[in-house]
Amino acid sequence: MIIVDGNESVKSISAFENLEQALTSIMRDEEMEGRVITDVLVNDEAFSEIYPHQAEDIACDSISRLEVRSVPNGELAVDIAGEMGKVTLMMEHGARQVARLFREASDTDALELLQDLLDVTRDFMNMLGDLRGRYAEGDSEAFAEKTEKLSSLISEMSDGLENEDWILLSDLLEYEFLPICAEWREVSEQLRQQIIQRVAQ
Repeated sequence: MIIVDGNESVKSISAFENLEQALTSIMRDEEMEGRVITDVLVNDEAFSEIYPHQAEDIACDSISRLEVRSVPNGELAVDIAGEMGKVTLMMEHGARQVARLFREASDTDALELLQDLLDVTRDFMNMLGDLRGRYAEGDSEAFAEKTEKLSSLISEMSDGLENEDWILLSDLLEYEFLPICAEWREVSEQLRQQIIQRVAQ
């Protein structure tokens, strides 16, 4: 049995060799146009791939019930944009911790946390850029300036890392990175409002 958004599908799970084929077929259905899968339940248990294409390794003869839940792309975009402000708060918190650890000469811990902070920052910028590209219009010049400002700060931080200048890194995090996070929080809220307006149209 296959259930899609609460409705039983005319498709049968036995018609597919593996879970990936079943999910691909479901996503190709006309009613899934403009939607994204948020939950997959296999035999009433939540399924999430541990490795790429794991669904291909799950034979359909072991599945008696497949349930798929989805939401419109725009709704998911609004939800994600709503979380972006929280991410900037996490970035601020991380920056404060890294600066404190460098000042306390806990270099190993600081470097580990700094790498996490840089990864989160990169993911944040990628997600923001993607959402902006899909749903927002507006002042691309201001966005480009803010992006350039952050890029140049990260380059300066990389130089500090290379030279093992922990005091410089601490200063950059506290006096330049933190204010930039506040700016990006404003940008992400403006983006969220733009997405809400666009989805409402």
